[in-house]
Amino acid sequence: MTKQELYEKARSLPLLPGVYIIRDKNDEIIYIGKAKRLKIRVSQYFKEGNEHLPKVQKMVDNAYSFDVIVTNSEFEALTLECSQIKQHSPKYNILLKDDKGYNFIKISKEEYPRITAEFQVLDDSRYLGPYMSSFAVREMVSTAQQIFKLPTCNRSFPRDFGKERPCLNYHIKKCMGVCTGKISKETYNEIIDNAVRFLKQDTDKIIDILKQSMEQAAENLDFEKAALIRDQINAIQKLSSGQNVVNESLQSHDFIAVAGSGKNCCVSVLRFRRGRLMDKKEHVFFGEENADDVRDEFLVQFYSTETPPKHVLLDEMPVDEDIVEYINKKSKTKVNVAKVFKGENLKIIKMAYTNAVERLARESGRLDKSRKFLDELANILGLKEAPHTIESYDISNWGDGTSVAGMVVFEDGKPKKSGYRKFKIRTVTGTDDYASMAETLSRRVAEYEKGAQGQFGIKPDVIFLDGGKGQLSSVLRVVKGTAFEDVPIFGMVKDSKHRTRAMVSPEGEIAIAMHKGIFKFITEIQDEVHRFSIEYQRRTQKTKSYAVTLTKIPGIGDKKAENLMKAFKTVANVKAAEMGRLAEVPGISYRDARNIYYYFHDEGEEQ
Repeated sequence: MTKQELYEKARSLPLLPGVYIIRDKNDEIIYIGKAKRLKIRVSQYFKEGNEHLPKVQKMVDNAYSFDVIVTNSEFEALTLECSQIKQHSPKYNILLKDDKGYNFIKISKEEYPRITAEFQVLDDSRYLGPYMSSFAVREMVSTAQQIFKLPTCNRSFPRDFGKERPCLNYHIKKCMGVCTGKISKETYNEIIDNAVRFLKQDTDKIIDILKQSMEQAAENLDFEKAALIRDQINAIQKLSSGQNVVNESLQSHDFIAVAGSGKNCCVSVLRFRRGRLMDKKEHVFFGEENADDVRDEFLVQFYSTETPPKHVLLDEMPVDEDIVEYINKKSKTKVNVAKVFKGENLKIIKMAYTNAVERLARESGRLDKSRKFLDELANILGLKEAPHTIESYDISNWGDGTSVAGMVVFEDGKPKKSGYRKFKIRTVTGTDDYASMAETLSRRVAEYEKGAQGQFGIKPDVIFLDGGKGQLSSVLRVVKGTAFEDVPIFGMVKDSKHRTRAMVSPEGEIAIAMHKGIFKFITEIQDEVHRFSIEYQRRTQKTKSYAVTLTKIPGIGDKKAENLMKAFKTVANVKAAEMGRLAEVPGISYRDARNIYYYFHDEGEEQ
């Protein structure tokens, strides 16, 4: 359906709440949304002249049809929307990745045990867990190691006693110095037991035990041990005051803040349970620039799989008031969903926001580097905007005049191996790179225009050809008047040393050697597409050379030989095959199978 037809259909919808499901031309669901009034909401997408955010505009451009489900209430629409998104995972909805996994704390089984964070049970050592949060496990282990001054080095005890000088951690009092040999096995294992009690969150009990141990050590005149225990007690008490990550008033709280930067957003969730910061979750959404929309969609999806705590505290309340009701419906008890304005809770919200900003900066920094680089490429080549998807093609010839082509894909400046494709040239006789490149691009465009899936269903932002003016001219002729007519196409030409020298456009050559980053990137693409096409040509040539042996058998021509090689991979496998198995190959008759079998077993040939 055209955009105007979609608009007319939307104008006929009722002014009732419901869910709308938008599909592309392949009948795949690409977006699911809810509306208080379906007619108004859906028609806004397709009304001529309406401006949308870039992501929404892409969705609208790919929309081909839509369905609606009318509901009895706005809340029912919200619930149905969440259910449908979970079921179909549409391309243009915000989707949360399930990063859950089991995590354990390991107490190794050895004379001087170590405490480490692990992702799985690996041996018969002692394990605490499972825990759902890797963050919580790492923090717990790190804290225990610091408080009890446990060794974190790779030395083996007692084997390495006195072999080397103590490391820096010992000198700055972050390690008890087991490597010196002055800590007995009994004392060390007692410390490990106390650390395990601490990890089980029995803080009050462990302090009482440590105080008794300290007094006993002092009575025994073991002042070094007493001082060590004293430091452990001080560390635990210090941990319990003057910070935000341990707070007895926070028994069942989630703190959620959203940070936005340009076209990207990050949601940070700090989860407090039983008075401690037990988990931290961060979700980054690229191409999302409306923090309010991100917050609303995140809350619905997050609490569709997570049990809400008693308190959900936010930097801003959701725009959609039904979300508060939805969160309460997902819990067995009343949930306090509120915006934080002041006090200690505001400090924690700010901490969540800071985490979101920092994560977004890290992620965006990597993207910004690539984006800046691609922006520079767009500027040099005269493109309207930085290319997201780049396709590159190369032709590789055999000695007998037949050819193959390779297509590689770079997405956001990096190779996308899943998008690579191979072509056998079908219509070109002899060695003709121009005609071979034209056939390759003609078939590529045809796949896109007939609605192919996968990479062939994606329209690239720019195309690079391995070659000069000849290849470029032949390709421009075949794409004229097609869906690829507006795709910028350039040739990549090499110098006498086979290094990329320049890019060729319809207007002439574009020098790139003085742009070091761009020069390196274009060279990488040209080398990669050349490698891929050569590799394919060699594999095919090897198969073809094997097939030549098979064509010596009476009744076996090129096509039958090719089918045999596809089925058995090698001539040796063909030779070892039973007659019945040979006859199962497409195009191979029982007579052919007998001829093949007898040819390799020296029992004569059927006449």
